[in-house]
This record gives sequence, structure tokens and C-alpha cells, in this order.
Amino acid sequence: MTTKHFYHIILSAFLIGFSACSSDDSKTDNETTIDDNVIISVASTNFLSGGLSEAISIETRTLSDGTTAECYKIVVTSTPTDHDMGPWCPDNISDDASAGGIWLEDGEVFDVDGAFVQNLAAFYNDETWMMYDAATGEITKTSTIEECEEAANPNVGDEYENYCVECLPSYVADITHTYYIPVTPKKASSAYSFSTGPGGPGNFSTIPSSRGIAFNGVVFEAPAPVDAILGAYTLAPFDDAGGHINLAAGYHYHAATGLSATIEQTDGHAAQIGYAFDGYGIYENTDANGEEATDLDASRGHYDDIRGYHYHVDEAGNNNFINGLRGEYAL
Repeated sequence: MTTKHFYHIILSAFLIGFSACSSDDSKTDNETTIDDNVIISVASTNFLSGGLSEAISIETRTLSDGTTAECYKIVVTSTPTDHDMGPWCPDNISDDASAGGIWLEDGEVFDVDGAFVQNLAAFYNDETWMMYDAATGEITKTSTIEECEEAANPNVGDEYENYCVECLPSYVADITHTYYIPVTPKKASSAYSFSTGPGGPGNFSTIPSSRGIAFNGVVFEAPAPVDAILGAYTLAPFDDAGGHINLAAGYHYHAATGLSATIEQTDGHAAQIGYAFDGYGIYENTDANGEEATDLDASRGHYDDIRGYHYHVDEAGNNNFINGLRGEYAL
């Protein structure tokens, strides 16, 4: 199977409008030095206009530390203009990889071709899996917005057991989301961990679950709830760009696969793919030589004198982007 890059449509976690901001609007789109740290401000011109519902503006927001700061207001359509969306579910077990998306298991990325669907029972060592018609080879999948809504939720009914969940762009054509990102990142006194649910680190009431935003306006979402999906005997593939759709979030990413817009670095460092919601840059997993950074902190970030503090996304197969926010975010 070809190794594409990854995956996932979160069925239970929806995009949360939240923000993180900078305290000095005079530093917009340029580089500043505070103490011994180089701080790189967000460059609003890096965002592709095709993914925006309106021009980016600046608003004053309250930060997670109680201060106020200037933030970019970014209203997105959740529709990428730099790559196609889909496909997700193949139609027949005879279909090749071009007819389907990707799936993640144990840190690996798998093509969701017809053979993958046909072999689900063996793949998961569970004979309950039977997602196709044995006589015709036709794969059972959602085909309407109503079926998408019913199948793509945490409490999916038994009637959708052994369905491949495929929600289409036409179902969310009019959706927009508003996010706030710091003009200049502000380092927090201690990093914020992402939510893992009530009682977990970074409770949902105090930190957003979404990670950041790509240059094309598509959100980097929290890890997809794979256990819940598989527990209902459903499959919710991601397209080759690592994205899929639910009706609340629209199209969103669960992994970085290299298909969205990037900014290449002249020194061979990993390319930038977007910004975290605290304003620090997010970069690809590996550099021009295919090497991963070895000095990342618990949030998956580190510092250099060219880019300042910044993050590197996790490998696509790990159903993850970054592990926390090192900076303050808007409430």
C-alpha cells in the first residue's frame, strides 16, 4: 500500500471559536526581540484569501492570563482552495486507493481501498466487521446529509453498524468559523495542556481543543476519537490531506500530510504549515533531509534564532498535531 499522509474526521469534538493574542500591535507581521528570545509575529498575509470569508482584521481580546491584547480575527470557510477534498469511502471492494482516503492504526497510515474494507474483519480480528455486500462487493456507506448526521456522532445507533461514514462538502457549503490568533505570541508562565475531557489536563472550560489553523483556513483539530468510531463498527476515513467533514465543524484536519500550502525555509528547516492558536508557528514533522527534531518540549515545540519558538507536528499516523499551547490564548 502507498504511504499517504493521514487522517481523520473527529466525530465528537467540534471546532471551538477561541483566541490567543498579542499585547503589542506595533509588532504586526515583523520580528522582535524580548529579553533573549526572538519572537516572530503572525504574518496575516500568509493566509490564502480563498479560504477566508472576509478580510482579516484586528480586535482587542482578553487573554488567558487576564490581560488584553491585539488579535487577528480570522473568519474562514473551512474549504481549502489549495487541494481537493475527498474521496473518503470507496464504492466497491474492487476499487483501488484512488477511490478512497486513509486510515490510521498503531501509528501507521493505511490506504482505504476496496481491499482494506474487505479485510476489516481480519485487520481487527473481529468477525463483526462486514461493510460490503458479499454478492456485489458494494461497500455500505452514508449517502445523505441525514445519514451523515446520524452516523457521525458519538452515540451512533445500531442501524449504522458497518457503515463507512462519508460526509460531503455540499453538506457544509455555507459554514463559516471565526478564530482569533495573537498578532504577536505571548509566552505563558507555564504551558497549557490540551483538554482530554472533564477532569483531564486543561479542562475544556479553560483551554480550547483545536490546535491551530492552516494557511488555507482549515483548522488543525484534536485527535479523532478512534476508539468510539471503531467501537460502533463504523469507519470514518480521512482524505489524502488528512481531513474529513462533520456538520458542525465542516472540513477539518486530523493530521498533516503535506498537501496543504507550506512556506519553505531557506536553511533546510521543516516547512511552515500554519499557526497555533497562541500565535506560534506550526511546522512540518521533518526537515528537508527527512529528519525529525530531537529537542522538542512537551508541547512539541522548540526555539531557534530564525523562527523563534515554534511547533513541529507529530507524525501523521499518530492522530495528533501538537500537545499543548506554550503561549496565552484569548478567552
